[in-house]
Amino acid sequence: MSVLVLLIPSRPRLGSAAADERPGEYNYVLSPDGLSAGKQGRAATALLPKADSVVAVLADSDVSWHRLTLPKAPAARLRAALVGVLEEALLDEPELLHFALAPGAVPGQAAWVAVVNKGWIASQIAALEKAHVSVDRVVPSSWPDEMPLGHFHEGDGAPGSASMRLAWSDANGVMTLGVQGTLARTLLPQWQERAARWSATPAVAAPAERWLGTPVMVLGPEQRALQASRSLWNLRQFDLTAQHRGALAMRDVQRRFLSPGWRPIRIGLAALVLLQVIGLNLWAWHQRNALAERRTQMTSLFTTTYPQERAVIDPAVQMQRATDMLRAAAGRPGETDLETLLGAAAAAWPDNRPPVDNLRYADGRLTLSSAGWTPEQIEGFRNKLRPAGWSVEVNDGRLVLGRAQGSSS
Repeated sequence: MSVLVLLIPSRPRLGSAAADERPGEYNYVLSPDGLSAGKQGRAATALLPKADSVVAVLADSDVSWHRLTLPKAPAARLRAALVGVLEEALLDEPELLHFALAPGAVPGQAAWVAVVNKGWIASQIAALEKAHVSVDRVVPSSWPDEMPLGHFHEGDGAPGSASMRLAWSDANGVMTLGVQGTLARTLLPQWQERAARWSATPAVAAPAERWLGTPVMVLGPEQRALQASRSLWNLRQFDLTAQHRGALAMRDVQRRFLSPGWRPIRIGLAALVLLQVIGLNLWAWHQRNALAERRTQMTSLFTTTYPQERAVIDPAVQMQRATDMLRAAAGRPGETDLETLLGAAAAAWPDNRPPVDNLRYADGRLTLSSAGWTPEQIEGFRNKLRPAGWSVEVNDGRLVLGRAQGSSS
């Protein structure tokens, strides 16, 4: 799964120099698998490359760190509880700050809390998403960890060692400080004793090695950001949590489905759909041919049986009509004629019932008076007629006898 890692420019501060950076442009690195670096460069938001996932990385100076015992509070009130615990340690008003908990933080236990300027980070995310760049995660460049790390990079000032700064992270937290003062020199011996891993950007690698007295690994901003993107941190919490989780989930499913690893499945599904379409068309063609053949046979039977009929429009209807005319001419009753219905009713008439009081015949149905009939008599009458294809209905104290649908004598 491809990953687009964006380097969010540091938050503007008094005295900072960012004249070389244009608003709305981001340094980025595009990784095909989240591990190796691929294409990298700088582009405007609308020209950023597409990827399955987008991770934004914040500079060390834009995140402050606090360690506390995580309050036991409901999720809806957890931020307010954090403000109550951290209020004395915060330099800004709590309403101006955004809080994020460490991965796997457990209420009642010690945990790290990352603090970021809320308005600034929200505006960065909004600007990206306005350009249809959906940020899945926001991560820090450094975070408290058992493995001590020291990274030298350029500061906001003159190029070279004059503005070189050091980002240090260990189990005690994260700090960023200049190397020109006495504090860094004072802390250097204990840092060196802890077998830290040292790195530096290409621009300050040589000054960093002279200051440190030992070689350092050259690590560009993009490569360091790619390493940071693999962390479990995600600062999009509380009111900065990504919205429309259902849409994001569907997008993730779509991205995975369109990924190279799913290509055989896509081909298989496309082949299956194609076979289904071909099969349905072949079956429809077969059914059309069978129907046409049956129509031809019916037309041939009709013209052979009734040669006097010249025009053939609907052979089935015309054949039934002609047969009925021949039967009527021969004096034979039809299936729904009065004589046939009376014969069926007489054959099933209960022995203990007197003759019918009155009857009415209309539209092939015979209505008989059922006054005094018991439910057992009605059911017996119906059961005797059912095998012969007759139906008996009870309607307002009358028995209605007619040919059952779908039956013929």
